[in-house]
Amino acid sequence: MRSIWNGAISFGLVSIPIKLVNATENHSISFRQVHVEDGGRIRYRKVCELDGEEVTPAEIGKAYEDADGTMIPITDEDLSRLPLPTAKTIEIVAFVPADAIDPLQMDAAYYLSANGVPAAKPYTLLREALKRSRKVALAKYALRGRERLGMLRVVDDVIAMHGLLWPDEIRAPEGVAPESDVTVRDAELDLADALMDTLGEVDMDSLHDDYREAVEELIAAKASGEAPEPAEPGAKGGGKVIDLLAALESSVKAAKEARGEEEDSVADVTSLADRKSSGAAKKSASAPKTGGGKKSTASGTGKQAAKKTATRSTAKKTAAKKTTAKKTGSKSTASRKRASA
Repeated sequence: MRSIWNGAISFGLVSIPIKLVNATENHSISFRQVHVEDGGRIRYRKVCELDGEEVTPAEIGKAYEDADGTMIPITDEDLSRLPLPTAKTIEIVAFVPADAIDPLQMDAAYYLSANGVPAAKPYTLLREALKRSRKVALAKYALRGRERLGMLRVVDDVIAMHGLLWPDEIRAPEGVAPESDVTVRDAELDLADALMDTLGEVDMDSLHDDYREAVEELIAAKASGEAPEPAEPGAKGGGKVIDLLAALESSVKAAKEARGEEEDSVADVTSLADRKSSGAAKKSASAPKTGGGKKSTASGTGKQAAKKTATRSTAKKTAAKKTTAKKTGSKSTASRKRASA
């Protein structure tokens, strides 16, 4: 991998020479603009709007456009004179827990490579310190003409850096949430839980870009003079859910079929009430015994159930005795009648 930036990590008084390389790559298929009539390439030419002449890259400079349209020229030399301590340094400013970083701030990702043999020891020291602390490092660095914020973390045996957006670059989500009050029923939440459990987890390495593969197949077919195969009709959405419960039930069934489970199998749905009572039982069972010799709620509940069972059993025996006594009384009355006759 080719380095895109050379500098050093500033870790207190420790300086670690490093090279910065891109950790990601873009696999998107790019298209050219062509003239539909004859297939000729459409190209963009850089032309000066004052004299209409095309200019070369060497003749192009930078300028800041003021509010009134005035152009203020800015040269590379002007920028190099700025008091920017992070021009060639990734300056670590703090160590924080990883969950302190909002994922909305995440930007491009880079690998930091030790630059030379002398850098191996301090590089390894920082890597192992990050591992043991289970924290990430917040740092400032300059790249492509601007100062940026970064987060350093360990990936396998390499220190990686994620470019971060500055906090004031994150927009507040005002007016994005539904404005009307919506009530979600327990049954709907139960089915949503069942759907989440059915879908389960996924191996990230198994995910791939289906659209890119379809475009590649289309290009290959047209290049060989073949007619591209028509695409299979996809599920028609419309973005409108008529019956949320029915849609959730169908989703659970479809997910089970996709996982190779039996179609007739019903998703295990745990109601919120059962979940609460289960949680209460767990808490009671795990509660420590007090000095007064009180027993846990779970044990008391078991004894109450046993007591109720014993009571029902006693009632049955009493009823049986009464029935037997009644039959015995009837027989003795009949015998006395026959004797008197």
